[in-house]
Amino acid sequence: MTYAITKLKNELSYSSELKSQLRNENQALKTENHYLRQKNHFIAEISEIKEGITLLMLRMMHGKIPISQLKLFLKHRIELPQLENLYHKALYESPHSKKRALALLFHLCGISQPVINKFLFIGRNTMKRYIRKFEKNGIDQFFNQCYKGVRTVDNPFFKEVIISTIHTPPTQFGFNRTSWTTKTLKTALASKGMLMGKNSIRKIIKKAGYKFWKAKEVLTSNDPLYKEKLIAITRILSRLGPKDKFFSIDEFGPFAVKERGGRRIVKKDEYPTIPQFQPSKGSLIVTAALELSTNQITHFYSDSKNSTEIIRMLHVLIKKYAGCRVIYLSWDHASWHSSEVLFTEIKERNKYENRKKCNAPIVKIAPLPARAQFLNVIESVFSGMASAIIQNSNYQSIEDAKHAINLYFKDRNKYFRKHPKRAGKKIWGNELVPATFKEGQNCKNPRWR
Repeated sequence: MTYAITKLKNELSYSSELKSQLRNENQALKTENHYLRQKNHFIAEISEIKEGITLLMLRMMHGKIPISQLKLFLKHRIELPQLENLYHKALYESPHSKKRALALLFHLCGISQPVINKFLFIGRNTMKRYIRKFEKNGIDQFFNQCYKGVRTVDNPFFKEVIISTIHTPPTQFGFNRTSWTTKTLKTALASKGMLMGKNSIRKIIKKAGYKFWKAKEVLTSNDPLYKEKLIAITRILSRLGPKDKFFSIDEFGPFAVKERGGRRIVKKDEYPTIPQFQPSKGSLIVTAALELSTNQITHFYSDSKNSTEIIRMLHVLIKKYAGCRVIYLSWDHASWHSSEVLFTEIKERNKYENRKKCNAPIVKIAPLPARAQFLNVIESVFSGMASAIIQNSNYQSIEDAKHAINLYFKDRNKYFRKHPKRAGKKIWGNELVPATFKEGQNCKNPRWR
């Protein structure tokens, strides 16, 4: 009997503990469900707020919110004329101006920046820049996209420094190289106090019409006395008197007289063609001298390029410019420009008794650095002539070609006698660069010899 009673008490005690445990678990479950209900309610409220904000932004974007409501809501944050201007730009301007105006309107309405960024697909820093620009300058300057300064790639000073650096051998800047790279150019410019990025250097070089793979052939002189010769020519030009003349001399050609291509105006479905094989009409070599102070051309036609033709040009210039004090002859490093026969003839002509007979000037030589055809100013005139009367030409004989060349130089000389300063884009305005001596320009057109 006692055993049965004890057993019954134990079972009742276990049952009460089980009930207490179940009660606690039930209470915990109720608490968890309460928290879940609160969380879901909060998420629903957040979603509802987001949807409301998105709907507000959409309505504002499509002009569904009248300007009168915005004036009541934003009258303490922005002046009303500025608000009207902003509202007009948000609805009727270009897409770019619309996005800027909407970003600013949303910001003034108190919408957070991350929401605006996500809605308009703009970056965080862009949005910060918009706000900063508006707070600093107001609406008028906020939409002013005009860049008043000169961009680096359009700055003529930077262009001239870079091109003059390219013309100088890299060894003179301490680089053990025969040609330039963007990296070495950047370092060389930095040594001159010009901090410039590689992209800007590339753009300036490309805009000037150069390519890096042509650097060895066109842009860089390998003359160890490059700077000395350049300084000597510059000094002569700066001290040129009224009775002193400086001539840039070179030959154009030989070029074949045949039908040539080039850019031309044609009808919609017309495609000009040029025969690959053409009957020979002959070839021409033009030997010419450009006097830099008056921009006058003296020329004749030669059978070949040699010292005899240069001596012939020497005699023509001495006769034409009799009465001058000194004439300077400048040319490239071709072998016939520095022959013993030529120097002997110049020495003979400079003797006092020979000069006194015909009132001849003293002849002096101002040679260009080796492989520096880009500094030969007459090359620029040749490029203009080629562009004007040789491209797209189809002369029927050598005489026709000579007549066109003679007329070109005659018109050019006449123009510069009448207008000593260069002005306007005349037919010789097609010259590659202005016909002046400058280290920072390339006078040589690689398409013509």
